[in-house]
Amino acid sequence: MTTVLKADSISKQYIIEHQKTPGYKTLAESLAALSARVFNRIRTPFSSSSTSAAEEFWALQDINFEIKQGDKVGIIGSNGAGKSTLLKILSRITAPTTGRVGVNGRIASLLEVGTGFHPELTGRENIFLNGAILGMSKRDIQSRFDEIVAFSEIERFLDTPVKRYSSGMYVRLAFSVAAHLEPDIFIVDEVLAVGDLAFQKKCLGKMDDVGKSGRTLLFVSHNNSAIKSLCSRGIYLKGGMIAAEGEVTDVVDRYLSNTYHGEYESLVDLERLKECDAAGFRIDSIEVCNLSRPDRQLCSGDDIQFRVNYEFTGSNPSPALIFSIKNSYGVEVCRISNLPFSGVDLELKPRGAIELTIPSLPLTKGIYYVDVGYAHQRVERYFTVEALIRLDIGGADVYGSGFEIDESRGLVWMAHNWNSV
Repeated sequence: MTTVLKADSISKQYIIEHQKTPGYKTLAESLAALSARVFNRIRTPFSSSSTSAAEEFWALQDINFEIKQGDKVGIIGSNGAGKSTLLKILSRITAPTTGRVGVNGRIASLLEVGTGFHPELTGRENIFLNGAILGMSKRDIQSRFDEIVAFSEIERFLDTPVKRYSSGMYVRLAFSVAAHLEPDIFIVDEVLAVGDLAFQKKCLGKMDDVGKSGRTLLFVSHNNSAIKSLCSRGIYLKGGMIAAEGEVTDVVDRYLSNTYHGEYESLVDLERLKECDAAGFRIDSIEVCNLSRPDRQLCSGDDIQFRVNYEFTGSNPSPALIFSIKNSYGVEVCRISNLPFSGVDLELKPRGAIELTIPSLPLTKGIYYVDVGYAHQRVERYFTVEALIRLDIGGADVYGSGFEIDESRGLVWMAHNWNSV
């Protein structure tokens, strides 16, 4: 396969200015400072009078990778990890401080709302402008013009200057132009989040078509589900450096493992619980017990138990506990609580434990996170700690069936049988 993008020891440095003096002064202080600056300028005309201090910030550090023709690469990471900076460098919008980028092919980038559009030109004129920037002939653009307009769904406003477009209309037209002019390399940032859900789904389908046609796709998103479904390869950026690279599922799981701070049979971040107090109820710790396979990996079909150790200085009725189990995409699979409508009323002691048992866990193989929340049933105060517990669930020997079933067959595995009569 031909290499279409190569990052060779890319680093990007920015200089951040910090103000040394307070931002607000009295009139007398401002006049005195002005007089001092004028006097100093007359006395030493060539000296610097800056009152700010400069700080070096490396947005990217020593980035190396190669992308082959037809690769579909998802780039993930927390805010500030350097994802957008990397895409701007690959798109040749900005230059790296050190290192170089090798590009073999025509790039179309969709990085920010309105990028590449002239605000005074109409939507129709901007289609031809963008096509010309991508190196397309007028005839080629005209042959795809109707497709572009139909996909963007803004035909009514085609002859309106784009400065009057909403952000959603900008994205519709920009994505449609970039996708239909058939670039060799298609780079898309999180900008799709601006559009409505129906158009996002439409765009994801079009990006899937781009990948299937043998062209190269680079996609940045916080939607792990979209990354997993669209991309075959992943790059995880952390603090401006590559923290993981490889098969997309492994990279996303690595990212989630570093982002969420809980794990099976232990509670890492107890401090987050200690900050919460609901009418005298405080959780000291939470234990996860595998009742089916002590000291072994948790598997589908096992009986598990969450044991909440607490202190209670309030008055009954007891606070309500809420356990929300989510998959690695952030989709809530199940929510269990003892809220009033649940019919459960627990009498609490000054110090004790509450046990929640889930028999025959029906989750398929994968990584899951448990949000824990609680609130007093008579007080409108609610506390929740996201991703407090991580569950690594194996699918081997599901319910004693001898089969391994993963999430490709859905989120929940239901016991069933077949019969012919």
